[in-house]
Amino acid sequence: MSFILTTRNNSIGTIVLNRPEKRNSFSAAMLGELIAALNGFRNDGTRVLVIRAEAGAPVWSAGLDIAELPTPGQDPLSYAHPIEVALRSIQHLSAPVIAMVEGGVWGAACDLCLTCDILIGAPSATFAITPAKIGVPYNSSGILHFLNVAGVRVAKEMFFTAAPIGAERALEVGILNRLVPAADLERATYEMAARIAENSPLAISVIKEQLRLLAGSFPLSPETFEKIQSLREKAYDSADYREGTVSFFERRKPVFTGK
Repeated sequence: MSFILTTRNNSIGTIVLNRPEKRNSFSAAMLGELIAALNGFRNDGTRVLVIRAEAGAPVWSAGLDIAELPTPGQDPLSYAHPIEVALRSIQHLSAPVIAMVEGGVWGAACDLCLTCDILIGAPSATFAITPAKIGVPYNSSGILHFLNVAGVRVAKEMFFTAAPIGAERALEVGILNRLVPAADLERATYEMAARIAENSPLAISVIKEQLRLLAGSFPLSPETFEKIQSLREKAYDSADYREGTVSFFERRKPVFTGK
């Protein structure tokens, strides 16, 4: 079974997440298909791309498949990790990417949604960034996505509590561009896609790249970069990281010690 389904209607492409038995959690195989699908839309005349789950899905995506997290001592979110490659593929796609969201969006899936250019959600949409629940130190590029979209205070709340925020709050803080009734979600999403597709694809691709470069124009000194990497290594080589993953599979609340 394909974990990613693709269609194209005129100049509007669609990617459907298709791993419902695992709540669309991102395995390496699924991410490989997602990257291939994104690359397939790169030069085929697609002017807008929609990423969605199956209609009515209670969970849009549960984020990374925890069963595939590396053992302690290895960076769980390295530059070469497939989720990072997928996020960069979305950013570098010249066509705007719209996330059509209903249901829960957790962990790395929340990062993926924020990496998309536009989010349109139904009232059932919730967003939670959950690395602290399993002792995972998030990477700097992912944190920057949240800072650029929601600001530092909302980013701190979401990362520190790991609690979901609902659709109305997501609209209020700027995560969602639009909140529409579930019955209107597909129509509203593809109406916006069609409106975008009528405009100059060259101008839009240039503006998208300008926005990407400007949003990421925060230079770090070599010392700061090394300090961040050292802090992250301390976390992913810890007993807390081990406890977070073990407790998940044992279906119990983790007991973190800060060591």
